[in-house]
Amino acid sequence: MQCTELFTGSAKGSFDAILMDIQMPVMNGYEAAQAIRSSIHPQSATIPIIAMTANAFAEDIKNALSAGMNAHIAKPIDPQKLYETLAAYIK
Repeated sequence: MQCTELFTGSAKGSFDAILMDIQMPVMNGYEAAQAIRSSIHPQSATIPIIAMTANAFAEDIKNALSAGMNAHIAKPIDPQKLYETLAAYIK
């Protein structure tokens, strides 16, 4: 919930990407991504949202993409994979 409020209340260009944990209290990462995508923020449709979770089955990746996320990175995080994924979405 804090992540959605922080992003939707920010000025355009304040963030380059969102690293989204899936298992959060109050609102999970899928719900948060959907809230961001449906918000009126000028970057809501374009901000890269990258799922970061220990859940790494094909269904988990599908759920992240279906919720509006751009990519999925499994925990424990491989720093090189994180850098490559961010580089692919941040120009």
